[in-house]
Amino acid sequence: MDLRDLQQNAGIVYATGHTPTVLTDALRGEMASRLAMDASPLITTPNAGILAMFTTYVDPRVIEVLVEPMKAAQIFGETKKGSWTDDYLQFPIAESTGETSSYDDFSENGMSGTNVNWESRQPYYYQTIIELGEREVERAGAAKLDWVSRKQISAALTLNKFQNKTYFFGVAGLKNYGLLNDPSLLPATTFTTWATKDGQGVYDDLRSLYELLITQTQGLVDMNERMTLLMSPAASTHLTKTNQYNVNVFDQLKKNFPNLRVETAPEMSTAAGEDIKWIVDSYEGVDTVEPTFTEKMRVHPMVLQLSSWRQKRSQGTVGTIIYRPMMIASALGSLEDPGP
Repeated sequence: MDLRDLQQNAGIVYATGHTPTVLTDALRGEMASRLAMDASPLITTPNAGILAMFTTYVDPRVIEVLVEPMKAAQIFGETKKGSWTDDYLQFPIAESTGETSSYDDFSENGMSGTNVNWESRQPYYYQTIIELGEREVERAGAAKLDWVSRKQISAALTLNKFQNKTYFFGVAGLKNYGLLNDPSLLPATTFTTWATKDGQGVYDDLRSLYELLITQTQGLVDMNERMTLLMSPAASTHLTKTNQYNVNVFDQLKKNFPNLRVETAPEMSTAAGEDIKWIVDSYEGVDTVEPTFTEKMRVHPMVLQLSSWRQKRSQGTVGTIIYRPMMIASALGSLEDPGP
């Protein structure tokens, strides 16, 4: 056998100590016409390896791509009202009226009554569709992927992402509002940039926001109420700043407002600036903020095609219902130093 040819073309090395015989072109042509195993040179393409797929490890765990957190329902909970056949939701608002008069045995003066208004909201219905092909599912299964479940997860995430956005911003063109743009919200105060302030400066801004809440509610609430301070994740980092006594803002808040919880949501960083809201969770059994839906997930019938399936899934949102706007104090400001 031509040992040099084996070494160069097949990667087979025999340490014989002798110089391998060199084949002439004529001899190579003669041997190439012979059958395999009868010739010294290879008839097939030289190959010393195996398919890469046999030495490739595929992790059975599927790594999810992270998306922006959906915090509205997590912070405030959510409530179902109505059904997907409803075009309007009506909320009665009752106000007690009355006047007194000096007493006299024969007087008929003085009267008490009730005045009722109706506040309406319009639900918005939306959908997404799942499509699955027979071969598509089989091919994904060969890669150990549960393709049907993956698409179901995607549909639920797509719908819930939109639902969360409506809880903050509502739906344009309808009487469907969110926590940040409800027209009943009272005017917001402002604060200057936190970038140049220490912990005491940041705490003073938040204390001013609480003072605005007290002014709005005219003494209905106090520091012991269950309340929520809602801000963006970026704004919350400033709560770690300390004052001259090395006490940070968060500790000051917990000491003075024992039932206050601090929550964050990315949507609180708005185009108008950092939106911070101090919210009384509930008063006299009525929640101040209530994210609302009509349908959380309606799974429509599976439609069979020639070699595929389609299914529609839908939801309905009413945005966020704010029952008592006076129980929310808002502030707008900046975190960054505007510079000279």
